[in-house]
Amino acid sequence: MAEARHVLGLRVYWEDTDAAGIVYYANYLRYFERGRSELVRARGIDQQRLLRQDGLMFAVRRVAVDYLAPARLDDELQVETCLTHLGAATLDLAQSVRRQARTLAQGQVRLACIDRAGRSRRIPVGLRACLSATDMTAKDR
Repeated sequence: MAEARHVLGLRVYWEDTDAAGIVYYANYLRYFERGRSELVRARGIDQQRLLRQDGLMFAVRRVAVDYLAPARLDDELQVETCLTHLGAATLDLAQSVRRQARTLAQGQVRLACIDRAGRSRRIPVGLRACLSATDMTAKDR
């Protein structure tokens, strides 16, 4: 499978930080979510339409994060998302948050394709083709 990769630029705002101006640890999960959403959007997948027409969505099944260094108020960050494995009903992603060349946090995420009732479903062929498309990097702000 060709590597599916996306880079999202973002800035740290007051709402992201604690009293010391350091990004609160749980906000890295929000940054990862934004990165995953933008990777899917860049692949031409409309998640609202997927739910409305096919009754399918992706849910986080597992996440593991290593926090390596703090991000601070006003930092410009890059969230990199790479699809590392595409299974029958799951996909695995490697994600990182960087400030310039320094990695601040890195994580591994497994998503499951589920229906409205929360039951696992196979990822449809057309959706698989979009997800496994050749490398695409986009800078968003």
